[in-house]
Amino acid sequence: MTKAILARKVGMTQVFDEQGRVIPVTVLEAGPCRVVQVKNMDKDGYNSIQLGFLEKKENRVNRPLKGHFKQAGVKPQKFLREVRVDDSSAYASGQEIKADSFSAGDVVDVSATARGKGFAGSIKKMGFGRGPKTHGSHYYRGPGSLGSVDAARVFKGRPLPGRMGAWRRTVKNLHVVETDGEKNILLVKGSVPGPRGGLVEVKESVKKKVSG
Repeated sequence: MTKAILARKVGMTQVFDEQGRVIPVTVLEAGPCRVVQVKNMDKDGYNSIQLGFLEKKENRVNRPLKGHFKQAGVKPQKFLREVRVDDSSAYASGQEIKADSFSAGDVVDVSATARGKGFAGSIKKMGFGRGPKTHGSHYYRGPGSLGSVDAARVFKGRPLPGRMGAWRRTVKNLHVVETDGEKNILLVKGSVPGPRGGLVEVKESVKKKVSG
C-alpha cells in the first residue's frame, strides 16, 4: 500500500540524533486528511485515492462539491489532491489519515509549488553573463542576441526574461526523522519546496533509495 498525506509547511529547525549530531529538518503539519474518493481498476482504469485537507466553511463550497463531500460523508475540505496507490481496496471513503501513518526512517518524496519570484531578467533567471562595462557600452544586463537573423523570428524555447519561480518541484528520497500523530507533526530531514504555509504532498518514495 502506497502511503501518502497532505501537509502544510511550517518551517525549518534542527534536532539532535543519539550521537549528538545536528540534523536539519522541515516541520510539516501533516493531516489529518480525509479520503474523499476511491478509484479502482475495474471502474476507473487505475487505482487512486482523493485526499482532502483542512476543513472549509460550507457556504464557501459550490453545489457540485457539496454533493461530492456529502457522498463521501466528510466535511468540505479546502484542498483536494488525487494520489495514485498500488491497491485502493485498502482505503474507504471518509477514512482518516494522520501523520503517524508514517514512521521514523521512512523514505518519502515531497512535492510542492516552489516560491514565486515574479518577473526576472535573463541574468537572474537563466544565469546569463552581463555585457561589458567598458568602452562606452551601456548594455549590461540585456539578453543579448536572439540568434538567427535569416529566420526573422525568435525560436521557441529561447531563454529570455520572464516569470521566475512558482514551478512544481519534487524532492526525492528524504528521510522521516520523527512523527507525532497527536500533534499532526512530521519532521523530514532537509528542505522541501514552497513557502511557509504552502501545501505539500508527502508520498512514499518511488525509488526508496536510502541516502545519507
